[in-house]
Amino acid sequence: MKFLEIADDAVVELAPTGDMPEAVHQFGPRQIRAINAALAARRPLLVRGEPGSGKSQLARAAAKALGRVFISYTVDVRTESRDLLWHFDAVARLAKAQLLGALQRAHEPAASNARDKNDKAESETVSDPLPIQDYLHPRPLWWAFNWDNALDQARAVGIPAPPQPDGGDPANGCLVLIDEIDKAEIDVPNGLLEALGAGCFHPQGCTEPVAATGIAPLVVITTNEERALPDAFVRRCLVLHLRLPTDPEKLAERLIARGRVHFDRGGQRVSQQVLRHAAELLIKDRETARANHWLPLPGQAEYLDLVRAVITHARTAKAQKALLDKVAEFVLKKHPDAFEQAVEQAAD
Repeated sequence: MKFLEIADDAVVELAPTGDMPEAVHQFGPRQIRAINAALAARRPLLVRGEPGSGKSQLARAAAKALGRVFISYTVDVRTESRDLLWHFDAVARLAKAQLLGALQRAHEPAASNARDKNDKAESETVSDPLPIQDYLHPRPLWWAFNWDNALDQARAVGIPAPPQPDGGDPANGCLVLIDEIDKAEIDVPNGLLEALGAGCFHPQGCTEPVAATGIAPLVVITTNEERALPDAFVRRCLVLHLRLPTDPEKLAERLIARGRVHFDRGGQRVSQQVLRHAAELLIKDRETARANHWLPLPGQAEYLDLVRAVITHARTAKAQKALLDKVAEFVLKKHPDAFEQAVEQAAD
């Protein structure tokens, strides 16, 4: 099994995907130790932290550094435990059944003495269950347990394999990201642990189970703490807490360092004044938000968005610094009360 053998402050570049631009992730020593411990223990890694702290990006960066296939699934309130294993396309199956029924009606003789027979045949055709397996789409754990089997199933139903913009190789195993599991009902984390513990699951309509083969998958799970997770689930995970420093100067240093990693590359350099002023604006708004219990608090993601906006829009350091004050409210003051407070202060 391959472990993360990289420098404590290693930087991994991530290719653009979907509507997301290219990005970079800088590891920290705790992140590396947590990933390696989860690999060695063969346990899921639960990553806790406020929104925008880099939890999801950590998973993708680890997959690239390990050369693993990266598969992600974002949980929502409608997610069921089986959604992590497979998806049954009931709509496509119903449409096929209706089409077969229509074809049956078109080809049956119209004679009245054959109508009863026709109705019976139509009923049998429509009600006969089409093979459920023909409408099963592999989901993250299916791919992670048995890539080749999932690929065969995907081809059979006409869907592509998960794209790998970072060059992940199935021969190196899979890293599965289950994002925002705290949005799900209790059966989702419990069902995930059941499948991981058994090392197999039986998809609906299949004669054979899907069993884990080859290199064990690494499962990374994130939570924004919107609801409590089951105690039994947490006990069976390794847990990494990602937190921003509470000391303002240490937080500024962290943000500025992240800004340099993200934006001082490809011949582009960002002024220290711009990075420092953006950090000061964020820290001020973050402290105000915390004092007023306005959640979520602006954090690292908002800082990077703010810097990206001004260096893309303005050319010189002077223009960028001036623009910071004008656009910061759109990035940092997301809570309605924060905006109202800013309006009142501007009127005084």
